Amino acid sequence: MRTTFSIPDGLDPVQRHPKAVRPGEVIGRHNPACFGCGPDSPRGLHLEVIAGDGFTARTTLVTQPWMEGGPGVVHGGLVSAGMDEVMVKLPLLIDPAAVTAHLEVDFRKPVPVGPDIIFEGRVLGRQRRKIYAEAIAHLGEPDDPLATGVAMFISIDARAHFADHVGASQMPDEYKQRMSRP
Repeated sequence: MRTTFSIPDGLDPVQRHPKAVRPGEVIGRHNPACFGCGPDSPRGLHLEVIAGDGFTARTTLVTQPWMEGGPGVVHGGLVSAGMDEVMVKLPLLIDPAAVTAHLEVDFRKPVPVGPDIIFEGRVLGRQRRKIYAEAIAHLGEPDDPLATGVAMFISIDARAHFADHVGASQMPDEYKQRMSRP
């Protein structure tokens, strides 16, 4: 099966949400057990995504031997997770909540186990509830990317979106309590 995805022309400009973090601050973690950013995830990536200037963000993945896919290289799914994590935080700069609707990653070079991998993302614009972003992964030279990616996120009402799934969470009681607040 092949899908075609393109970022539409004429995206609407974005404005920073009044409650968005300032450049240099960590963009909030949505779930302590999240594989991408959660500090309580036993085998997670534990990424801290830092807001940049404008509508940008950055994070660093400290690679570890358990992340190996092919010999000496990071598994592509983990690289994709890093791309998703840096981009899924971007909508929080302009909107209260959004989820990944489409993620596309192009692997340009093997991603080695050992050095830290830097992920940088930026918002491209929005079209109603759809927010578009792009990202790169590199070893410190943004002009020499290991991987590039684009994504589309959909703005959601988080309570309604996750209501049927809270019971399967690693922390169902905490989320039920959180979702009952005004």
